[in-house]
Amino acid sequence: MAESSRKFVILGVTGGIAAYKAAQLTRDLQRRGIDVQIVMTEAARGMVTPATFQALSGRPVYSDMWDSTVPDSMGHIELSRGKDAIVVAPATADFIAKLANGLANDLLSTLCLARECPLIVVPAMNRQMWQHPATRRNVERLTKDGATILGPDSGDQACGETGMGRMLEPADIADSVAGSFSPRVLQGVRVLITAGPTLEPIDPVRAITNRSSGKMGYAIARAALDAGASVTLVSGPVSLSPPAGAELTRVGTAAEMFEAVKRHVSRADIFVGVAAVADYRVEKPSRHKIKRTETGGLALRLAPNPDILAWVAARPRPPLCVGFAAESRDLDANADLKRRRKKVPLMIANLAQEAIGSDENEVTLLDDKGKRKLPRAAKSVVARQIVAHVAGLYGNRGKKR
Repeated sequence: MAESSRKFVILGVTGGIAAYKAAQLTRDLQRRGIDVQIVMTEAARGMVTPATFQALSGRPVYSDMWDSTVPDSMGHIELSRGKDAIVVAPATADFIAKLANGLANDLLSTLCLARECPLIVVPAMNRQMWQHPATRRNVERLTKDGATILGPDSGDQACGETGMGRMLEPADIADSVAGSFSPRVLQGVRVLITAGPTLEPIDPVRAITNRSSGKMGYAIARAALDAGASVTLVSGPVSLSPPAGAELTRVGTAAEMFEAVKRHVSRADIFVGVAAVADYRVEKPSRHKIKRTETGGLALRLAPNPDILAWVAARPRPPLCVGFAAESRDLDANADLKRRRKKVPLMIANLAQEAIGSDENEVTLLDDKGKRKLPRAAKSVVARQIVAHVAGLYGNRGKKR
């Protein structure tokens, strides 16, 4: 990536136990082409040493508002100038209260008050502190003041309790920060996305499914949101947190996914079918658990599931349709055949054995102009490239109408 295209953020670290995650966040931001300047509160210095962040960022760490190494000793002014954003992660309940009420009694809070760039706040605290009315008011005020709030998540906490308040994972924060710099090429566009596997019951305890993780579909949802789109995500059973801002509908079977798509598709400008929808379902699932017998096998009669992508593409005025083809061989030929048969403008092909469950992907885009291969990269990176390509097709489609 050319140096001139790199972004530069201040990463503010406050004194929560999640401060240790800011070290990984520093790395994750750098991997996405973002330079990092660390500013710590005094409480944060008691959690992680400045030397750790200096080694990771390659820059001195600041915490003193009157640091003589900063021009004119005006760190609270100079450090934020020319930066693309200030990211506070973790942001404790105390620091959020400071920001909401305009208090500025240390370097980081003063930087946030004197900034000329966007502010991104990533809360991290005990579940009772997050649920407290004072914290809720402070977060609401920050949002009204124009700050972006990322998270928190629900899960195990350092105090031994479980609930909302856990800081988002560093990779998710880095994706959101990088996405905030993305061109808003889908501003105002409504995107409907299916993701993950479907689960077709055999009996109350068994089912037919596949190994789809949903990671690619969720990454595209995140990238579309970052591009300015309004996103509806119809998701099969996955172990992923939905991207903040997406309207989520959870489903189990292919039939349920089809019904959800039918409910939402009339409002969609773009449809992206990433889900690995089961081609077949058990015709008559057993109401009770099928008992194993000592002799003989088990015969299941299968019936075809609806082809959701083909149905959407065949509507009288369909949205721009994008399909995914996971193949095990003859990738380009099989995927392009699928594209032509279903009459969709864009088919995205990948090798199933390399993509399913992985955090990376290598895909080929097939449309009427031919094919374009995207090199192997993190799914978040590939998703942004796909969204940019889809936005181009959508723009051209509008010009032809």
